[in-house]
Amino acid sequence: MSTGDFEKLVEIMSELRGEKGCPWDREQTRESLKPFLLEETYEVLEAIDEGDPGKMKEELGDLLFQILFHCQIAEERGEFDIHGVIGKISEKMIGRHPHVFGGAKYETSEEVLRQWEERKKEEGKNRDSILDGVPRDLPSLLRAHRIQTRAARVGFDWKRVDDVLLKLDEELEEFREALRGKEQGEIEDELGDLFFVLVNVARFVGVNPEDALRKTISKFISRFRYIEMKAAESGKSLPAMSLEEMDALWDEAKGRG
Repeated sequence: MSTGDFEKLVEIMSELRGEKGCPWDREQTRESLKPFLLEETYEVLEAIDEGDPGKMKEELGDLLFQILFHCQIAEERGEFDIHGVIGKISEKMIGRHPHVFGGAKYETSEEVLRQWEERKKEEGKNRDSILDGVPRDLPSLLRAHRIQTRAARVGFDWKRVDDVLLKLDEELEEFREALRGKEQGEIEDELGDLFFVLVNVARFVGVNPEDALRKTISKFISRFRYIEMKAAESGKSLPAMSLEEMDALWDEAKGRG
């Protein structure tokens, strides 16, 4: 994309919000656009999971348009515009990568992350806690992963994955005890602890738990749709099928990959 292409897109956004623009676009606010920003982000993630470059290209464009939408609203309010946003992130990236744009030498990712935090402090982004700055609205699995990673940077961590698995066994037994006690609040607490330790397991083996669960959900949907398709072909409704029949079709779906 050339600079001209980008400026054309900026102008399109401006016209949509202009006096003779689109009524729907003109009515939107920062608050009303929040669901669309989130939706477009997840559609990009879905395209990445599917490995579809064409879909990824389209969805990234939709996400970019949402960013431009917010910048246009800010410009109308006299706050900033898209060029200010680009200038700010360019300045930040140069400042936080002195090993690329300056004379600093960092050999590992860990060294880069440490200096990144130091740069944030120099920029005046001091925090009361190392855990500050992880967005509250992140999906819970991803937020847990980010928080655990922050704590691990200062040494608050297990040494081996086997230690985490022992903790998982401990939490699983506590969950079983809560189930036996049948107290809903305790069951919820123990289930939360179990999820949190599972996120730690994921972190130790280098898996993003949010990605892993999202892919498993997609796999479940694909296999369940296969059951629905086969049931329809045989003229049966799912409620009329036995669990054994559905399990057999599930195994067929698994065998298809």
